[in-house]
Amino acid sequence: MKATPRQRKPEDPSANEPLDTGADKAESVSAVDKVFTILAAMGELGAVGPSELSQRLGMSKTTVHRFLQSLKGLGYVAQEGDTDRYRLTIRLFELGAKALENVDLVREADTEMRRIGQLTREAVHLGAFDEDAIIYIHKIDADYGLRMQSRIGRRNPLHSTAIGKVLLAYMPPEEAREVLSKVEFKKSTQKTLASAEAVLSILPRVRQQGFGEDNEEQEDGLLCIAVPVFDRFGRVIAGLSISFPTMRCGADTKAHYVALLQQAGTAISSRLGHHPASASD
Repeated sequence: MKATPRQRKPEDPSANEPLDTGADKAESVSAVDKVFTILAAMGELGAVGPSELSQRLGMSKTTVHRFLQSLKGLGYVAQEGDTDRYRLTIRLFELGAKALENVDLVREADTEMRRIGQLTREAVHLGAFDEDAIIYIHKIDADYGLRMQSRIGRRNPLHSTAIGKVLLAYMPPEEAREVLSKVEFKKSTQKTLASAEAVLSILPRVRQQGFGEDNEEQEDGLLCIAVPVFDRFGRVIAGLSISFPTMRCGADTKAHYVALLQQAGTAISSRLGHHPASASD
C-alpha cells in the first residue's frame, strides 16, 4: 500500500519578513546609548582616538570606530588631519544654543502675546524658520472660537504666511533666493503667491514697512500681520503675528494691530538683548 504524499502547507508570505521584536528595539536603544556615551566622553577628553575611547568605555574598537564615522558624516565630530584622533564640532553647541534660544524666546514672548490677545481677542502666533517653512513655537488662541489650521509644532509655508514673509525679508537677498529655491509653491488659496520671483518682489516693501501680510493666502477668509523679533546680535529669529477674519479688517483696525505688534516685537527683542543702536557693533 502506497503512502499518501504529505501535502505541503502554503507558505506564509510574511514568514520571511523581519519582525519588529523587543530585541530589535533594545538594540536601537543600545545604539543611541552608545552614541551619547561616546559624545560625553569626547566632551571630557577632547581630541581622542578609537583605541582610547574603546578602553575607557569598554566597547570594542570596531564599534567605536563605526559610530565615530557615522558622527563624522553627520557633522558632529571631525577627524584631525591624517591622524586617528577625533574631536567634537560646534554642531552640538549650535543645537544646544538653539534649544536655549527657543526656551528664552517663548518665555519672553508669552507676556506680550497674552497682552495682545486680551486687547484684541484675536489669535496670536510666534513662529520660527525651519528649513523651507515656518514652525509655530507658541500660540494664544482667539477667545471667540476662531477656527484655524495653526497649532504649536505645525509647519506652514514661508511664501503664504505673514511670518514667513517677515523671516525672508530680513535675510540677505541671496539667502532668501536660495531658501525659496527649495520651496514647493503649492497654492493654499487662489491668492497664494505661486513663484519665488513673486515672493522676492514684495520682500523689500515688507522690510521697509517693518511688517508682513498674508491676505487670505494661507486660509480663505483670514488675514494675518506679522513683525520681526530680533536676538541680541540683531538677527531675526522669529515672527510675531496676529490673525483675524477679513470681515473685521478695517483700515483703523489694521493700523491698530500693526502698532500693537511692533510694540510687542520691540519689547520681546529688547528682553532678548537686542538694542538697535548697538546691533551692528
